[in-house]
Amino acid sequence: MEASALTSPSRSLLSKPSSFRFLSHSISPKQVSFSKTWEKRINLASVKVMAISHNGGEPILPVDDSINPRVKSVKPSKTMAISDHATALVQAGVPVIRLAAGEPDFDTPAAIAEAGINAIREGQTRYTPNTGTMELRKAICHKLKEENGLDYASDQIMVSNGAKQCILQAVLAVCSPGDEVLIPAPFWVSYPEMARLAEAEPVILPTGISDNFLLKPELLASKINEKSRLLILCSPSNPTGSVYPKELLEQIADIVRKHPRLLVLSDEIYEHIIYSPAKHTSFASLPGMYDRTLTVNGFSKAFAMTGWRLGYLACPKHFLSACAKIQSQNTSGASSISQKAGLAALNLGYAGGEAVATMVKAFRERRDFLVKSFRELPGVKIAEPQGAFYLFIDFSSHYGSEVEGFGIIKDSESLCRFFLDKAQVALVPGDAFGDDRCIRISYAASLTTLEAAMNKMKEAMALLKPPVIV
Repeated sequence: MEASALTSPSRSLLSKPSSFRFLSHSISPKQVSFSKTWEKRINLASVKVMAISHNGGEPILPVDDSINPRVKSVKPSKTMAISDHATALVQAGVPVIRLAAGEPDFDTPAAIAEAGINAIREGQTRYTPNTGTMELRKAICHKLKEENGLDYASDQIMVSNGAKQCILQAVLAVCSPGDEVLIPAPFWVSYPEMARLAEAEPVILPTGISDNFLLKPELLASKINEKSRLLILCSPSNPTGSVYPKELLEQIADIVRKHPRLLVLSDEIYEHIIYSPAKHTSFASLPGMYDRTLTVNGFSKAFAMTGWRLGYLACPKHFLSACAKIQSQNTSGASSISQKAGLAALNLGYAGGEAVATMVKAFRERRDFLVKSFRELPGVKIAEPQGAFYLFIDFSSHYGSEVEGFGIIKDSESLCRFFLDKAQVALVPGDAFGDDRCIRISYAASLTTLEAAMNKMKEAMALLKPPVIV
């Protein structure tokens, strides 16, 4: 369906910047796009006491609807907002190609799914221990030793409802108000917000496309001080697909070693989605790093199990106990059904066996197609990803370009609105990841879908007029 043929609700969804930024299935743009004037009125209303006549004239006091300042400091996830917006467009009849979500397009491998089904049929549907079933934790220990060279006991493993929960609980457990969390940018959107929930201060360490978005050790060294508590590393990286080589991790470890208070959270959720000759190195396996590293991994990405919500944390027992305490008062143990499925996943063989290798092969073919296609476009910079399933592309040379009927492309957000409007392709603006020069494209979609998206984006870029000099 062409944009000109859309119904008015569909056209409205495409044209409103506010709806692009904030739309979700439960909140309308008008509810969230308040001006500062309205925000002031709402704040006043939350504390003003007004007598209202009701049932014989007894006064009714309004409810105090104020929100915890810590929560108010947290920004909503832009990736979730854009995914929800794209879904709303599809439901309105707009044929949007969705390349914003960070989840594999493959079905969960049959052996894993069957294990979950059998768990239900066999009545294994009750609560599990808070930190996970013993059989799954032992299987995780075996995996970490065999594949990562890490020796953990079962009481150093905690299974949670996804790797995201593991990360949040780890940040809450080790960070105190006023601490600093060092985060290389581009970063996964949730890292800074998790720091803020812990009343810690996110300190962003910028990287560049010319360095494959890898952190420079000298920059890290210059930012560490007495407040530095946690360094977050993600390899392979979301959103860039960069993989930290062992030599660079060793240089980072040499710096970390000099600061006894500094811990490292190593997010290794994309560990198995890696393209030769790149190799994965677990940070905790480096000399002196075991006792200060909290390693997070899970099943969502490599095993196409995003909806099963299953991740795990491995770390020294002292930190694990603190994280487990938080989980015990939060969600308690992960789903018993998902844990049986996770056990089956780890039994597929080294690095997920043939099932994972088949998915990685498809991801690599898609990556190669997109890298070649974007390199043919003028003014586009790209660093070839070595892992995960994202491209993080620098389109900043086109900022200032004008499009008839759309306006001026000023930044990554307006560029993504342009592609959504003119090409019906949903992408994520780089400012969500701390780098406004770029946009993120997920190639967790079929090659046919990616080819169609590429054609639409090329057609849309033909509409660009030269940048406006301001």
